[in-house]
Amino acid sequence: MRFKRNLKLEKGLEQINIAPLIDVVFLLLIFFMLTSSFTFQSGINVRLPKAVTSDTVQEEGFMITITAEDVIYLGDSVITVKELKKQLSHPENKSLPVMIKADRRASMGRIVDVWDLCRDLGIERINIATTQGSGS
Repeated sequence: MRFKRNLKLEKGLEQINIAPLIDVVFLLLIFFMLTSSFTFQSGINVRLPKAVTSDTVQEEGFMITITAEDVIYLGDSVITVKELKKQLSHPENKSLPVMIKADRRASMGRIVDVWDLCRDLGIERINIATTQGSGS
């Protein structure tokens, strides 16, 4: 024996509206796409050496990056030593600090070349980026 009330309930379940479900799925998809796009970093891959004693530097200045292949970047653009000297030799740039961010596999000669270049130009605040941890 079937009751009328059960027939109406079964009939109502046959007509599920999935439009709100699709809307929610698209909103979640857009949310994850937008939030994941902001987590990318620059394309220069550098593994910094570790140092037991290091200080945090908060000043804005020049960021010179030296990769494991000894390629020099000023900011995000590739630059030669001559171009770097030309860029840093402007009088207004001599007062800004320089951060050298060198890969642990970069040649010491290239790092010293950049360091000496900065010292020759009269830049007094030269820093080398490291990560906190035990030296290895």
